[in-house]
Amino acid sequence: MPRRTATMLASTLMLFALLCAGVFIKVPYSEMSPGPTFNTLGEADGEAVLQINGRKTYATTGHLNMTTVRVTSAEYEMNLLEAVYGWLATDNIVVPHENLYPHGKTDEQSTQENAEEFSQSQESAKVAALRQLGIPVTARVAVFTVVKGSPAEGKLHAGYVIKAVDGTPVKAPEDVAKLVTRHKAGENVEFTIVPAKEAAAAEKAGKEPEGSEKVVITTAPADGDGHAIVGIRAETDHTFPFGIDIKLTDVGGPSAGLMFALGIVDKLTPQDLTGGKFVAGTGTIDDTGKVGPIGGIQMKTIGARKAGARYFLTPADNCASAVKNVPDGLTLVKVDTIDDATKSLEKISKGDTAALPQCTAK
Repeated sequence: MPRRTATMLASTLMLFALLCAGVFIKVPYSEMSPGPTFNTLGEADGEAVLQINGRKTYATTGHLNMTTVRVTSAEYEMNLLEAVYGWLATDNIVVPHENLYPHGKTDEQSTQENAEEFSQSQESAKVAALRQLGIPVTARVAVFTVVKGSPAEGKLHAGYVIKAVDGTPVKAPEDVAKLVTRHKAGENVEFTIVPAKEAAAAEKAGKEPEGSEKVVITTAPADGDGHAIVGIRAETDHTFPFGIDIKLTDVGGPSAGLMFALGIVDKLTPQDLTGGKFVAGTGTIDDTGKVGPIGGIQMKTIGARKAGARYFLTPADNCASAVKNVPDGLTLVKVDTIDDATKSLEKISKGDTAALPQCTAK
């Protein structure tokens, strides 16, 4: 066999062997890629994303799109060839599997956690939006979840308003834990509560819940540290003066908070915030309107630009990462609060883009 032919054959066989190895060798990585975007001012699955009842709303134009990221499942095993392709690609990224699913977290656990974060982000978005508009919102402490098999199971339920613990009024969720952990395991703790049904009826009427019941629970020891627990998670709940519903399925996590809040503000404001422009963005938001960072920022900017966005509202703490790979034609607008965001939208609507606070590498 001629040397040249032998060399080509050997090279071909080696390449084939490397490709086979790349397919069969598994690596501990996962992939993130741009997900769909949703206009908070528009519709999804045939119904309005934001539905407001009992308050006058105004026509809106343009887009205020929330953005998402697709990730491979917890059970997906990436091979070496896919990892190399992902590292070379520009429209997706490969990250350690542990980053997305720490401590062996399953798809079911991740979905549940994302659903809880999504629900909380909606609540905070409503609060932040109404407070931005000067509309009063009343806060109260309520049971968010009850741990199965815990002392509280069957005695307290999600939605119960907690007015006091051992006769001491509670004003924040952390007050509940502090008062319970004053006890030793096996001691009784008394909760003053308003049942979920009565609390929901009061919320619908725009009033504070009246009346209360006392529930006594015997504490149990926490795993490992000996502290007393009852097995509940308390969160801040709110009474809104009118109905606000967010209709969006198959989406999780906290990162849509900012865009939901802006959508609510736009619908309740005579002024058209976007001026017909296509704006997308991301960011968590708390009850005070503070915008927080999120993961997968570069995938979200890519997804936003593909959808048609020209401006992207970017949490200040994500700016340094986002500017490393900005899609052509997309302006990254730095925001730290909902007030920053609304002021930037006013500039965008007027075409005063030179005055926008843009992201920089520092």
